[in-house]
Amino acid sequence: MAQIRKLPIGIQDFEKLRENNFVYVDKTAYVYNLVKNEVPCFLSRPRRFGKSLLLSTIEAYFLGKKELFEGLAISELEKDNPKAWQAYPVLKFSLAAGEFTKREGLRGQLEGTLSDFEKKYNLPAIDDTLPRRFEGALKNACEKTGRKVVVLVDEYDNPLLKNIGENEEQEKANRALYKGFFAVLKDCDAYLRFVLFTGVTKFSKVSIFSDLNQLNDISLNRDFDAICGITQEELEANFVPEIDTLAQEWGFSHEECLAELKRMYDGYHFCMPSKDIYNPFSLLNAFNERKFGAYWFATGTPTFLIKKLTDINFNPKAFEETVKISESEIKDYRPENPDPVPLLYQSGYLTIKNWNPRQLSYKVGFPNAEVKYGFLNALAPAYLHVEDKPAPFNIDLLDDAVEEGDTDGIRKWFTALLALLPYPAGSERETLTEQNFQNVIFISLLVLGKYVRTEVHSALRRADCIIETPEYVYLFEFKRDGTAKEALAQIENQEYAKTYEADSRKIFKIGVNFSSEKRNITEWEVAEKSS
Repeated sequence: MAQIRKLPIGIQDFEKLRENNFVYVDKTAYVYNLVKNEVPCFLSRPRRFGKSLLLSTIEAYFLGKKELFEGLAISELEKDNPKAWQAYPVLKFSLAAGEFTKREGLRGQLEGTLSDFEKKYNLPAIDDTLPRRFEGALKNACEKTGRKVVVLVDEYDNPLLKNIGENEEQEKANRALYKGFFAVLKDCDAYLRFVLFTGVTKFSKVSIFSDLNQLNDISLNRDFDAICGITQEELEANFVPEIDTLAQEWGFSHEECLAELKRMYDGYHFCMPSKDIYNPFSLLNAFNERKFGAYWFATGTPTFLIKKLTDINFNPKAFEETVKISESEIKDYRPENPDPVPLLYQSGYLTIKNWNPRQLSYKVGFPNAEVKYGFLNALAPAYLHVEDKPAPFNIDLLDDAVEEGDTDGIRKWFTALLALLPYPAGSERETLTEQNFQNVIFISLLVLGKYVRTEVHSALRRADCIIETPEYVYLFEFKRDGTAKEALAQIENQEYAKTYEADSRKIFKIGVNFSSEKRNITEWEVAEKSS
């Protein structure tokens, strides 16, 4: 087995990465194009996509650490620039971690960063308000060094996201603190060489985007689509030993291993047209662990996001294909917006699949298998209420029944589960629809990773649900307060099985009736067809 090289999992310091010979995918050409102008910028990318490493790279560049960049693209690009590798004062706010749910948490973090900057450059600490101290630090550093200041803000939105849905009062307090603090940058342009904010979410009402309106949002800019993440070309150029080791572990060819990596971790687009972007955190962990795991989701799904989706009774089938969203919605987030799509996009659960340049709109959907099934797994406990249920509700039992063609086992599992589910919030018998019941079946089967499609179009109508395994095909039709015979007759009359006429698998046509009075399956009829 080939020796695995040092992979930079969790390494966010560029200097440490380069000095300790970690594998590095060269992003310095993007850095060069970004910093050669003095335009202040904002970049949004999902968590664990390399934003902190990007800022550390920019910090090292502006500190003039030329030796760290030897052999990289920027070294060649700067070779004829007499002003290259000059050292600038760099003020970097790292907000990825901190006590931001506490009253003085954000203020203390900002004050601590200013204090370190003042000590580093031997600047006086102005005894005034925090914004005035910030302004003074920028002005004094510029005057003392003779160079303009570089301001980098890593994960600016974390102090806000930490409080959403949990501590609204503290979130408002943190917003108010931001309003006075970062608005200083607008009047300090004469002292600034470069400014970059990064975050997961662009909060449209946070003052850095209203008061500081000169920030250039490069999140959807084609020139910087792959500034974070790993492209297919970068994967194949930089990770041949790791790909071959992973392929050997799983008995794959090189090409088969690439295909599985693509299915699991590729598919992000941050503009259109765009290169396909791999999630770097998951990719590196797959190489390190030598298995195709759900690594991104292991780092945590925001509880406020799950709560928001359950509060609005979100339909999990919505993203089986794609959902349309405008460019303005995809770029900005308002916490009071009931539509979860912008937040799901900015958080990395959805990505751009297509676009309409005339309408300035996008189609978004799941980027890859890791995100799709991880997202549905995160939703499942809230939708199925299975956390406190006994062993018979173990979803593995449903998995066994589907794999073994045990239609009676499938029926018993869902009947038992539905018997313990509460009404949807605010629902009465008359408002319960087929969809309420379908959602339970849909999300249960999808979290198993089955090939499940809902409301599948045929020549005449559409089947409610189709499940495919290597040996079986299940065609479902659901009725509410009707009969299973009616549902089965619809499958026959609408010829839902016609697509599978030449299929060698066993076909199950299943008619299901839900009773809104009993809130459960009352009839279940199966017709079998062996090809």
